[in-house]
Amino acid sequence: MSTATPYAPRSMPTGQRNVVRSNDSASLWNCTLSPGWTQDEVQVLRKALMKFGVGNWMKIIESECLPGKTIAQMNLQTQRMLGQQSTAEFNGLHLDAFVIGELNSKKQGPGVKRKNNCIVNTGGKLARDEVVKRQQRHREQYEVKAEVWRAIVLPKPENPLVLLEKKREELKMARLELKEIMKQIEEAKELVDAPELALGTKRVRE
Repeated sequence: MSTATPYAPRSMPTGQRNVVRSNDSASLWNCTLSPGWTQDEVQVLRKALMKFGVGNWMKIIESECLPGKTIAQMNLQTQRMLGQQSTAEFNGLHLDAFVIGELNSKKQGPGVKRKNNCIVNTGGKLARDEVVKRQQRHREQYEVKAEVWRAIVLPKPENPLVLLEKKREELKMARLELKEIMKQIEEAKELVDAPELALGTKRVRE
């Protein structure tokens, strides 16, 4: 029996689509991957956004949950998860990006223009007070409870550069061991061939 963590926003308290499951697929949430991202990494970013808030990239980097990922890469993938290009109205909010992405995937109309499945802004830049209003509305409707996001434990995979260096060192040691083994084999062959050479020389003399 599968277990689920209650990440549903307060405005959508029920329903199977409002919880995070480890076997959720990208197609379920209409999420597309940015180049260089795996499904597992997207799930980690999803939880990191819940824990630290959208746009708090340095906290995510410092947590070392996504080693090797840059701010630009995380921002682009977050846009795809949210389903919209502009993320200012979500900055600092602890929310499930897939919930917003699911809502955005259903929006239709002549004013809705998409690129890579993300809604793009076709009007002018939002005024600061409008951004603040939207942030407050999203906070009330979609932000996960503090006790939930504070309890999220993010993985800490080994840095790929460190792992690569370790593999190089292991390969170097393996080559040294192989060289030593080959040397021992040559020495053993010489010991085996020595009596035969000596016997052959004796017969020639006779």
